[in-house]
Amino acid sequence: MTPDTTGLLGIHHAALICSDYARSKDFYVRVLGLRIVAENHRAARDSWKLDLALPDGGQLELFSFPSPPARPSRPEAQGLRHLA
Repeated sequence: MTPDTTGLLGIHHAALICSDYARSKDFYVRVLGLRIVAENHRAARDSWKLDLALPDGGQLELFSFPSPPARPSRPEAQGLRHLA
């Protein structure tokens, strides 16, 4: 039997914007055990970008920005709701 290659085979990465970079980095690296692939401070944007390896080969991109707007919770906002 030949595998069906016409559908989605995987996801390369998911990107998240965090409100507290140090706390988020600690959670994903120390608590969840994800491996850091790359970490870059982007001075022009006063932000950090952290690339983390997921167990299935995908990646999680963690971004920080100064004073990002809070995510509205009511009514439910469009876009990413959560990853599980």
